[in-house]
Amino acid sequence: MADITIYTDGSSRGNPGPGGYGVVLISGPHRKELAAGYRLTTNNRMELLAVCVALEALKFDGSNVTLYSDSKYVIEAVNQKWVFGWERKGFAGKKNPDLWMRFLRVYRRHHVRFIWVKGHASTVENNRCDELAVAAAMGANLLEDMGYDGE
Repeated sequence: MADITIYTDGSSRGNPGPGGYGVVLISGPHRKELAAGYRLTTNNRMELLAVCVALEALKFDGSNVTLYSDSKYVIEAVNQKWVFGWERKGFAGKKNPDLWMRFLRVYRRHHVRFIWVKGHASTVENNRCDELAVAAAMGANLLEDMGYDGE
């Protein structure tokens, strides 16, 4: 099974405000881009949703994935293992429990290595994700973020 490289980004115009996510998946010669926009959400929700959607798009369980994101919120929660402590405590007092539970379900199906990249820097694919996320947030057919609770 080929290794998969994923880049993700989330964006919101206002926090909360309209937002979107962008994803680039690369496996060998194959490339796929995903994006969606939401009427009212937060930047952190879009960053985390991008990761969920990207991992859910993988066709085979047990994939070896390297995931790049400029979201310290997501990267540190996983790499520092905070999210697992939050899970043990039922996400008490934590924001975005719906997305963290969704993330953990799909994360556990794969072998994922998370790497933080500086946003708006020279990482071409991360910049592409940002373009996708911003365009999605400015789109005409914005979705409703059903999990957003006015945090």
